[in-house]
This record gives sequence, structure tokens and C-alpha cells, in this order.
Amino acid sequence: MYTALRLQRKLKAELKSGAVRITVVTRDPYMTYQPFLPEAAAGNISPRHVVVPLRRVLHQCHIVIGEADRIDHTKRTATVTTLASPEDGTGAIQLAYDHLVIAPGSISRTLPVPGLADYAIGFKTVEEAIGLRNHVIEQMDIASSTRDPAIRDAALTFVFVGGGYAGVEALAELEDMARYTARYYHNIRPEDLKWILVEASGRILPEVGEDMGRYAIRELRARNIDVRLQTRLDSCENRVAVLSDGARFPTRTVVWTAGVKPAPILAACDLPLNERGRLKCTAELRVAGTEHAWAAGDAAAVPDVTSAEKGKECAPNAQHAVRQAKVLAENVAASVRGGELKEYRHKYAGSVASLGLHKGVAHVYGRKLKGYPAWFMHRAYHLSRVPTFNRKARVLAEWTLAGLFKREIVSLGSLEHPRAEFEIAAGGGPPAKGPAPQEN
Repeated sequence: MYTALRLQRKLKAELKSGAVRITVVTRDPYMTYQPFLPEAAAGNISPRHVVVPLRRVLHQCHIVIGEADRIDHTKRTATVTTLASPEDGTGAIQLAYDHLVIAPGSISRTLPVPGLADYAIGFKTVEEAIGLRNHVIEQMDIASSTRDPAIRDAALTFVFVGGGYAGVEALAELEDMARYTARYYHNIRPEDLKWILVEASGRILPEVGEDMGRYAIRELRARNIDVRLQTRLDSCENRVAVLSDGARFPTRTVVWTAGVKPAPILAACDLPLNERGRLKCTAELRVAGTEHAWAAGDAAAVPDVTSAEKGKECAPNAQHAVRQAKVLAENVAASVRGGELKEYRHKYAGSVASLGLHKGVAHVYGRKLKGYPAWFMHRAYHLSRVPTFNRKARVLAEWTLAGLFKREIVSLGSLEHPRAEFEIAAGGGPPAKGPAPQEN
């Protein structure tokens, strides 16, 4: 989205004359600003303000809602399955191009853990974030209503696997939300809820440094969150989380945030990949050894020209991806016009992470912050980075209102089954349940 947005501006004259056409192939008609997913899950931000509608901001681009199945760069064609493909029976379409920009991001990296596919939920999309929020509140409703202590204990046990940004921020925000929500239940106290963070390595939040990582662990444990380092999830079959340290936790909630892997389209193209499955790129964001193929973000292995370490690559994170997109657009425009390309150059500034309302950690330009200052920096930074003035204003307004009024504690889990009520009324009987983490 950032690349296409900048190309709109750089190639305004060519677009107007019809000499250039920009086509964006995307599975979703919006771009998700992922750093705001934990706040959306906690109810601090409306889900619709975490996403940016592509048709509104990319008004000079041709938007194709679908998924690229294969790319043949030697023939300059992409095979795309659109939403209409199953309906009209014509199959995938072939899109021809002159320049190719590959920026599909990444997908969740799963392991062959028994029961994982049946019971776990990820945390990469706005749908998963809102589904998880609804699910947590529904589990509190179940625990409040049941007379079976085993069901109650399982409903109030929440296991998060992965101690990176996604896992820690999602757990911290949801624990904050659930602790607040518990005051409205007559038979649930905050200490009845059991939160467990499972991390295979010996630290969490490695991006903020060891000191801030240790502080984050102390902060989480002070909130009765069970942080287990050097521990793996061995199984979650039959709604029982079995850990490598021998612990067993009956639970109805397993959230998997243990890393990502390259999008499948990279393996279905004829472009060079490195040993980790990412596209080999030059500092100008060209795919190495090719002409007119470009990449950025998680999909691209871009050399870090600011590092003294030989062979070091830019980290696959939003800080680099957004900046790479702008340079990529300028280089594509320069290539179209026969201009000079420039290298992508950005020295890593540091990282910030939220640990719930008014709590956070940060390590920025060598300075370490914690507590309220880090939390404020986290919000200020991401507010400055979320695209479009419209979204900035809406997010700021929601934060302001959240500071003046009480939290929303409504679960809208029925949104996941919008026809359920009508099916019952029409005599179809109760609808089938969805996956365990999202059931009503």
C-alpha cells in the first residue's frame, strides 16, 4: 500500500496520460496496521480504525481482490485467483506486467504440535484480534455460569505461545482488559484468571534489549502472569496444554504467536530466494539478478548498508518495511523514467512495546524507558506512523474518549455466525459451532 501510494504521487503525470497503470493484487480490500491489533483486541480502538481501505487511498490504482498463485517473471505474468473465479467458473486470470513489486508480508509459522490446528488461534489479522477479544469475554461468561469447577478453571486459563511483540503485547492488553471486566462479574475475581506466557528462548522482547526484557518479565509476573522461559508447547490436544517442563493446563484458549514465515507466493515464483525463503535483494530493493522485479518488507532480504557487520540484513519489521516502500516507489518511478536509483539506508532506531494501559518498555537511540513514558512513546510513535490523516484523527479521538469514559466490555461473538439467529427461526436447528477458540 505504501509503495502504491507513493507511486501515485511520483507518476501523477504518467497516470493521467494513461502511459502508466498501477495494479494492486491483494487478498483483503484493506491494509492492516498490525501494531494496533493488541489495542483493538483490548477494546481501546475500534477494529475499523486499525485498517485502511485501499480503494479510498489508492484511488488511481486498479485494485484486484484475489491471491497470486504463481509468478512467471521470465514471461512477466502473474496467475491470480480472484473472488469471482469460483463463481464464474473461468478459473484464475493472467495479469501481464512490466514491473513487479512483491510485498506480501509473512504468515504465521506453525509447528507440528498435536492439537494446534484444532484449538489454537493466531494473532496477525484484525479478525483474529477481535475474535480473541470476544472469546476471552465469552470464557468469562462460561466460567460465571457453570457449576463444574473443571470447566470454570479451563475457561479462565489463557495460554500464549511466543514471547515476541505479538505475544507479549496481546497478552498484556487482554489481561488488562479481562482484569477490568472481572469487576462486573459477581463470582469472578481478577486473581481467578490464569495467564501463561510460554517462550522457547531465555528472554522475551529481544528487540528492546536484555535489561528492558527483564523488566518486562518482572512487570508481567507482578500481575500474576506465569512467564515460562526455555519452555515449549508440546501438545494442546483435548483442550489440555502440555508444556515441555511437564506442566499441564486444561484450557479453552491457546494463542499462537511463535514466529512467522515467508508468504507461500515466494516459493511459487521463479525469483531467487535465500536459505530462509526470502527474496535475495540489492540495496536498491531490486530482486538480485533480475530486471524490473522489486521487493520490500518481510519478503525481502535487503542488505543493511548502515551496519559494519558484513552480510547483515535489515530486520523484517515495520520500521524497515514502511521506509523501504517509499524508496522502492522512488526507484520504480526512476526506472520508468530512466533515472538513477538510490540505496535503501536506515539505521535501526530502536523498539517500543506496550504492556497494557499506561505500561510499556522502550529502547530508542540507546535510551531505555519503562512504565508510563515508554507507553506514551509507544502510542505517539504509532499514531505518527498509521497512514492517512483520517485514521490518525479517529484513533486519537478514540483514545481521548477512552480516557474520559469506562471501557467497553461487550462481546460480539455472534458476529462470527451472522446467520445463526435466522437459521433457528427458519427451522434449521442450532448452527454448527466454529473452531473451539471462537465458539459461542
